[in-house]
Amino acid sequence: MKAYQDIYTTPGAFSWNELSSPDPQAACNFYAALFGWRYDAMNMGQGDYHVVKVGDVAVGGIMTQQQPGPAAWGAYVTVASCDATVAQAQGLGATLCAGPFDVPGVGRMAVLQDPQGAVIQVISYFPPAA
Repeated sequence: MKAYQDIYTTPGAFSWNELSSPDPQAACNFYAALFGWRYDAMNMGQGDYHVVKVGDVAVGGIMTQQQPGPAAWGAYVTVASCDATVAQAQGLGATLCAGPFDVPGVGRMAVLQDPQGAVIQVISYFPPAA
């Protein structure tokens, strides 16, 4: 299990994947049938957030799409400091699409678009509760 925990503390590691879908329940049903994923649902105020679990390990999430367009998966990269990473990315020509903002109980995140147009999320996780 330690390998799964390292991704949350290792800057530069892909650590979370998230699907934004117009029909999260249909997406959950599809991926459960395809990969055997299980889910823990939590209300985030804008509908349920479905935490994707492989066995007992949380590896991603599925949520209601907030913007028009096709459903899409997004990848998160762990960073030591969300704010510093955003500043560095902007200095390298990236566009800030959202954030930085805190996700209560999770971490501080932002959405960036690189100079080639690809979108990626960065997150600095809060330390685990003691």
